[in-house]
Amino acid sequence: MLVLIIKHFFNTNFNQLSYLIYRSLISLLTSLSFSLIFGSHLITYLKKYQIYQIIRNKGPKTHYKKQNIPTMGGLLILSSILVSVLLWSNLLNIYIRYTLIVLIGFGIIGLIDDYKKIYFKTSKGLSSKWKLFFLSIFSIFLITIICYNTKNNFFIQLILPIKKNVVIHIGIIYILLSYFILVGSSNAVNLTDGLDGLAIIPVVFISIGLCILSFISGNLNCAKYFNIMYIAHINELAIFCSAIIGSGLGFLWFNTYPAKIFMGDIGSLPLGGMIGTIAILLHQEIIFFIMSGIFIIETLSVMIQVTYFKLRKKRIFRMTPIHHHYELTTCPEPRVIVRFWIIAFVFTLLGLTCIFKIN
Repeated sequence: MLVLIIKHFFNTNFNQLSYLIYRSLISLLTSLSFSLIFGSHLITYLKKYQIYQIIRNKGPKTHYKKQNIPTMGGLLILSSILVSVLLWSNLLNIYIRYTLIVLIGFGIIGLIDDYKKIYFKTSKGLSSKWKLFFLSIFSIFLITIICYNTKNNFFIQLILPIKKNVVIHIGIIYILLSYFILVGSSNAVNLTDGLDGLAIIPVVFISIGLCILSFISGNLNCAKYFNIMYIAHINELAIFCSAIIGSGLGFLWFNTYPAKIFMGDIGSLPLGGMIGTIAILLHQEIIFFIMSGIFIIETLSVMIQVTYFKLRKKRIFRMTPIHHHYELTTCPEPRVIVRFWIIAFVFTLLGLTCIFKIN
């Protein structure tokens, strides 16, 4: 917004400010500063109105000590991202508008879910069927808009070091793929958000990877060098990715072990939805799949556990998602968290290696 105002009134290219890399850095610092400044105030407010985390009865016993910790910290994440993006991005950019729609839409679904948990004093909130229903309706609505406003959109780009720039036209299946990415990534982040700071850092790592891809895809020379499909004006998404990174780091200040606040569904659902949307807009679904390895592991652990229990009436893991399994093997929570961060970092690096040439 500030970029458009300066350009309109001063009719100038405003030198370094116009460069995307500087706006991205400012966006990151803005969201980070906002989170650090208002984080403690939000915690005080939530404690005042007793908006505390509801611990599920069948969860690890060590989590009962967390029941007096405020939740809905996602309000801090979303507001810091929103302020930063409104200030430093070009709001006329269609890709920025798509991601803002996801931020608001998925945020509302998460808000309803958290509200039900707090109001009825239960850890269930929205039932899985209703949550899936609302996420599905909104995802289909968004994907329809994207496909309607974008010509020749029904393809994905397969980027591998041994075979570069392979475009696969999958037709109407693209809508189904996009749906699974949006709904799957939002639920995966939600499942991973079970320990202090566990989910936010993988989101930051993936956002860094998507930020790099945004820079490359939106620059003709860079896209040509890396042999990646050029998408005009897509590099504006780097501003959004930077805002997520700054917001995530600022939230981690309060969410790191031992946590002073939890993000709740109002944070996890839109965060997953936003990074999924950015991956779809970049047409880098394959790389996103690799970078999201830690979220996929968490989700698969739940699916495997449920399926195996229905078939054999036995459990493979002591508890799922899988981070709880390691908790119950007497592995200290901070160790589980940091090791999962390392795994997430490795997956992000593996995804980014796909963009480099091998001669």
